[in-house]
Amino acid sequence: MWTRVELKIRGKQAFQRNYWSSVAVALVMAIVTGAFSASRSNSSNRSSGYEGYQGAGGWAWSIGILLSILVVYALAMVIVVFLDIFIGNALMVGGYRFFVLNQTEAPTAGTLGYVFKSGNFGNVILIMFLKDLFTFLWSLLFVIPGIVKHYEYLMIPYILAENPGMRREEAFAISKKMMMGQKWDVFVLDLSFIGWRILEGITFGIVGVFYVEPYIQATIAELYSVNRATAYQNGYIR
Repeated sequence: MWTRVELKIRGKQAFQRNYWSSVAVALVMAIVTGAFSASRSNSSNRSSGYEGYQGAGGWAWSIGILLSILVVYALAMVIVVFLDIFIGNALMVGGYRFFVLNQTEAPTAGTLGYVFKSGNFGNVILIMFLKDLFTFLWSLLFVIPGIVKHYEYLMIPYILAENPGMRREEAFAISKKMMMGQKWDVFVLDLSFIGWRILEGITFGIVGVFYVEPYIQATIAELYSVNRATAYQNGYIR
């Protein structure tokens, strides 16, 4: 069984051995995550901004402008969702692969593009889309089920990073088994970085770019490696 201290020590050692590549990959992953999360959250903060129009044609003109804005907004959201599904998810899986390889090798930042060259782009994108969709649907049943599913599916992108051709059912089943009995411990592991997150905010993200983000990514990659070894021992992966 793993401990938080062990995972953090190994994660810190791994990313510091290949420091600048780790920083670059973690930065791209943070940008992808932050950009698409911000775009989704802004979808509920729209305002027409039209008040006080006068005259016979005022309302018709206002409605026309509002409809035009809504059409442009809808198209922008479609583009954001498209990029999130087809580009963002591919880059994230490539980033996870980098941090797994970085434990024993010295991969370059080019590993981010692994999914695009793997020959299994469609399979990876479909499984990642379903992972996000199922997590979202569970979140509609209140917050707790969504959090539980987030941790149950946590290992899926790491599994795909090493096995991009794996079937959806197998990837979900393996992640579920890997995380069985560990969800609370991993939740606490995430909480243990809160001090670093506060420092990241105080420094306007500077500490995050050069230390916190690669540190966290490397630590979670260590968690996957421990779970992968256990899975081999228990015989539910080959």
